[in-house]
Amino acid sequence: MPVRPRRRPLALAAAVATAATVGAIALATAGATSAAAAEVPLSGYELTWGIKQSYRTYVTGFAAGSFTATDGAKQAADNGVFTFTEGTGSYDSTAHTLALGFQGALKIESKLHGFEIDLSDVRFDSAAAEITADVTKSGTTTQDVPLADVTVTRAMTDMETRLTKEAADVFGSASYEGATGDPLTVVQKTQPPTPTPTPTPTPTPTPTPPATESATPTPPPSTTAPTPTATEPAATAGDIADGTLGWGVKQSFRTYVVDGVAKGEITTSGGAAQAAGNGVFTFVDATGEYDTDADTLSAAFAGAVNFKGHEENGEYGLDLTLSDVRATLDAGKGELTADVTSLGEKAENVLLAALKATKADLTATDDVITVNDVEATLTEAGAQAFGGFYTAGTELDPVDLTLAATDDATLPTDDDPASASPSDPTSGTTGGTASGTTGSTTGGVTGGALATTGAGTPVGALGAAAAVTAAAGAGVVFAVRRRRTQA
Repeated sequence: MPVRPRRRPLALAAAVATAATVGAIALATAGATSAAAAEVPLSGYELTWGIKQSYRTYVTGFAAGSFTATDGAKQAADNGVFTFTEGTGSYDSTAHTLALGFQGALKIESKLHGFEIDLSDVRFDSAAAEITADVTKSGTTTQDVPLADVTVTRAMTDMETRLTKEAADVFGSASYEGATGDPLTVVQKTQPPTPTPTPTPTPTPTPTPPATESATPTPPPSTTAPTPTATEPAATAGDIADGTLGWGVKQSFRTYVVDGVAKGEITTSGGAAQAAGNGVFTFVDATGEYDTDADTLSAAFAGAVNFKGHEENGEYGLDLTLSDVRATLDAGKGELTADVTSLGEKAENVLLAALKATKADLTATDDVITVNDVEATLTEAGAQAFGGFYTAGTELDPVDLTLAATDDATLPTDDDPASASPSDPTSGTTGGTASGTTGSTTGGVTGGALATTGAGTPVGALGAAAAVTAAAGAGVVFAVRRRRTQA
């Protein structure tokens, strides 16, 4: 069976429409891999493709044949699509492309029509924009047969495919050449264990005599949570007088920016601060409203954090700022929004994450409402704000809220165990040589050779920190600006 020569990377120029809050995003041209490319290992991926629905119908119907998936591959019910598992490979952070190989084999046979075809070693290459497989037919095995061209998208779900001439030869019908195949999806399904940031400690109440509390203007740590009998109830609803929000965005992102190949820095401003050791961020001066009877709150916070990296000739490929951070909760569920500025373009009120508190009830102790370890899950709009390289549903760092219900309420200090930061926050810049909190990266590479531009959206693709990712066997990528062509 003839096999065409391996193709050079295809240029991708499809336009992707995004949510109005982040504006339009363009796909970049796939570039050739440079010698200095940082290869980031990937694992835990699955590839789902049905070849072509009409072909499956022909095999099991007209040809009275069958499909048999083995070695980790599987077929969906009712003669459905095929899934190949345990995908491993690498991400090229210079060319912004990925290549993955999958486990599993598929036997296609019909005694009535006299054919037996075996597909194995299925591969997806975003640079070449194609699916290949080793094909055994008539007792002869041909490796890396290109079966379909793929229109690669950033999300890598439901990508359009077009069958090749080689596929037409394999599946026995000249009409398949250039025909539309089933859509292709490549997603990361399993990830290695990832250390999560240490939650903000919650104080253990230590009852002390009321006289000690009243005699001490600034309560020591042991008296920040007095017994219920000593606590005057706060008003059940009103304006938020002050407060903080603690959030690290995502630990692997901080590690990548500071200690990874971005060789960048993180800078806080406007009152925001970052904990030592490339830690979490604290946003301050909360305003908004609360209602402990209805278990609702809406709070906005001052301060901004800027992530900057991939400097070349004075320009940065990554320049992302989050500001005007807002959090809402209603019976334990809510939203986290922020203004997102990327490479000078700003999108306001971007819904970054869905929030879920450990309990629905809101209570005030000494006129302070504290809600710690709130789960934050990336939304679709948030995924677009990060260039689409974290998929919607990815777990972000937890959120901690500490809100003053009255002007007289005393918020925990940074030295207090009840503080929103696990260590003393330091305003300013975390430079590329800082010792960040390292850990396995999480999230999936969700596009190949893709860069983005547009409101509030980083552009291109960044690989995760090489040392961290090599240990974790997974990659985190973000969007970065394409390098300008030298004049």
